Amino acid sequence: MLEMFEYEFMQRAFLAGMIIAILASISGTFIVLRRYSMISETLAHSALVGVAVGLVAGFNPLWMAVIVAIISAWLIEYLRYNFALYSDAVLAIFLSGSLAIAVIIVSLGGAFNNSLFSYLFGSILAVSDADLITIFVFGIVCLSLLLIFAKEFYFIAYDEEVAKTSGIRVRLLNFLLVSIAAIIIALSIRVVGSLLIGALMVIPTVSALQYRQGFVKTILISLFFAIFSVASGMTLSFYMSLPSGATIVLSIVVIFIISLVANRR
Repeated sequence: MLEMFEYEFMQRAFLAGMIIAILASISGTFIVLRRYSMISETLAHSALVGVAVGLVAGFNPLWMAVIVAIISAWLIEYLRYNFALYSDAVLAIFLSGSLAIAVIIVSLGGAFNNSLFSYLFGSILAVSDADLITIFVFGIVCLSLLLIFAKEFYFIAYDEEVAKTSGIRVRLLNFLLVSIAAIIIALSIRVVGSLLIGALMVIPTVSALQYRQGFVKTILISLFFAIFSVASGMTLSFYMSLPSGATIVLSIVVIFIISLVANRR
């Protein structure tokens, strides 16, 4: 089994996958507790617009995905706060609109190829040294912000109104949380794919919640599930020549089913 680590691309993919698993599970806990799970899918589709622009215009798709995902996150929060729109409606509009824009850009630019396929569903072959450095640097920044403001994010997740009256700058922190989620999602598309990253951010936390533990233990359980699913998914991807995003998500779905059945009342 360890023979797969003789290949440099597998070493890069595993390192990137572990970083993404840690970031996705921790940030996903706050997203799920806020009942804002659909934002991960929406930002993933928005990041796809950045990938499309990057592929057609010759820019780095990963950087473009980060930029577009952050702008989309800010626009979503701006619309939520300044217009009388339901959150799920705003997310649905951005999800569909982003996918439509990405398809049109790729069609006009003639960029339907294997490279685009790897961004949609992930590929263990797609992670370069430059990607790994980018994921590591941005990952450290995102993880630091999540840990620094963990107490405030937790408070807001459970009762936003009480958090406001307690003096917590809820609006600013909400913008910060969606910005962090946007960066994590954009960085993850190399390994998991833009169409599947939402699952890695949401399902480990939902699975961990089935065990009805406290907040910290729920994060630790979610972290373990995410890391295990990435490791097992990448192993399956290597030996069965399947897209890594699909095998990772399938692994975490199996964990969710086991958690659900094991904790059935």
